[in-house]
Order: sequence, then C-alpha cells, then structure tokens
Amino acid sequence: MEIKRVIGNVEGVVVGDHFGSRREVMSAKLHQTNQRGISWLKDDQDGLPVADAIVLNGGYVDDDDRWATMKYTGASEGRDRDPDTGKLLRSQSWSYVDNAALKRSYERKYPIRVIRGYEGDERYSPPKGYRYDGIFEITAIRTGVSKWPAVDGSEIKICQFDLERLPDLQQALTPVERRVVEMLDEVEELHQGEAEEIFPEVRTVSVKRYMRSVATSRRVKNLYRGECQLCGLRLIGPDGEPHSQGAHVRPLGDPHNGPDVEPNILCVCPNCHVRLDVGAVVVDEDWSIVVRAAMFGAPMLPKLKTKGWHRVHPDYIRYHREWWEGRRNLDQGP
Repeated sequence: MEIKRVIGNVEGVVVGDHFGSRREVMSAKLHQTNQRGISWLKDDQDGLPVADAIVLNGGYVDDDDRWATMKYTGASEGRDRDPDTGKLLRSQSWSYVDNAALKRSYERKYPIRVIRGYEGDERYSPPKGYRYDGIFEITAIRTGVSKWPAVDGSEIKICQFDLERLPDLQQALTPVERRVVEMLDEVEELHQGEAEEIFPEVRTVSVKRYMRSVATSRRVKNLYRGECQLCGLRLIGPDGEPHSQGAHVRPLGDPHNGPDVEPNILCVCPNCHVRLDVGAVVVDEDWSIVVRAAMFGAPMLPKLKTKGWHRVHPDYIRYHREWWEGRRNLDQGP
C-alpha cells in the first residue's frame, strides 16, 4: 500500500527521533525512498514533483553542514558518479527530477524535512542510524562549481541549495508541548469576553521553547546507564533506576548556539552538570578533566569517560574550555 506523505511536519514525529535504517525513515513517512538523498511527491496543485525531504549522509564533497544552515548539493543519476569514489563524472542537471523538485519547492516556499545519517559531518551526525532534525527552508539556489574536477580536469557544475532551519516554534511539538498549547488556547477562549471588558488590550500568551530533544539525550544516558562521565558517580533512585542528566558541552541558545546532538551531550550527575555549566571543570585536549574551582562531593575522574559508540566532538570541548578561560581572563582584568 502506498504511504501517504505530506509537506512539513509529520504527525507523531518530533525533532531528535532516531531511526535504525533508511527503511524505518521511509516507513515513518519522512522520506520517499531508502536510497536517494532527495525525496519528492506530486503537488496537489498541479501534479508536478515537489521536494519534501533530504538526507545528509556524506553524499558530496561540496555539501557544507553548519547545523542551523547548510549548503546542499543536488542529485545525479547513478551513471554520473564513480562507483568507487563517489566523485561526479559530469555536471548535474536542473532538469533531473530530484533537482527540479527541490528547485520547485524553493520557488513555492515549501519547507523541507532534514534527516542526518551516520556518514555525515561528525560534528552533527548520529553515531549510527538516522536522526530527524526538523524542517528547513530553502533560502537560495545556484549553479556552482564542484571542488572536484572531472577526470579530464574540466569543471563539474553542480546544483546547489542553501537551507536554513525554521524557528523552534514552527517545528513539531512534543505531546506535552501540544497539550500546553491546547490548554492555553482553551483558557484564552474561555476568558476572552471577560478580558475584552476588563482590559483595553487583550494579552496573548505564547510558548517559548528551545528545541531540545529528549530522545537524543536519553540515548546517551541509556548508553552509560546513568554513570557520570566526569566523576563516575551513578545515582540509583527508590525505583531502582539510575538518575542522570544530559548536559550540552556547548550550550543551546544564545550566545553559544550549540547543537542538540549526541557528540555535544554528556551523561552527568546533577552536581557535575552544575560544575560543567559554571566552568568549575573543563576538559583538556588530551581529554583529561581539569578542576578550575574548589568543590565538594565525588572527585573527578582523571579523564573523560567514553563508551561504545558515543564520542564527544573535540570542537565542543574546545569551545567550552576556551569560553571559560576567556571568562576568567575577563574577570581578572588587565
């Protein structure tokens, strides 16, 4: 039976949801196929193909992933790529159905779902499988020149797309967030008449949120079974379950704008979460844990503990360390 897909958010899927294979991604109605990078469907307006999703999985050297923005390279037929190296053998065409569909979505201002795979940029990609990372808008398109020339040295022209992540409030709501919005709407509707009589202007309540994936954090915590990567402490609650927290090494939101991805998350105890957040501990280039302020409680491990598939990216460790070293210098003055 054909799977009915939609443009934009998919019911029941939220940012951070993880899938073990491309087939699972397809079954969730996020993407058209289990192989191609660009997914498209026929527009209800005129039956022409429009793109609804892309997969970032290390496809082309000209892709440039920056988490909230990216440059995405269009598609080519199989015969246009070297089967061993993946390099393009000839220029891409805007008439190829995948590229034409993505271009048409740009012209019609349709949002695009982005799925990142395990072979993409290691700063943002899941260590295994595929992760849904929300909806983006295409902000520009162009014919570019690939970094890799053809075999004869001539230029390879590519179809290139700029994408930017839509604001958090336009991303799919979790069930809890959806219920909060529904309750606020009910309260506002119930008291709207009274408010108009009492107040000259009716105040509108909105929900502000950082896009934080519970599923992504939970995967890291489950891997360590609640054991803190900084001090080794494992807290067990009355229910017999370990209790830990997912800490972002490069924090979310301004001014840091860190990504909510596995390589940027540590499994920590509540004490070490605070220590990390206030710069009381940092991690050095050799992964040794540096104590910057006196503290009570469990002593720090000599080095950051890692396990299994989880690897913290050194870019985030470096950012955290340099941020707090800069704050110390600022506090001390000239």
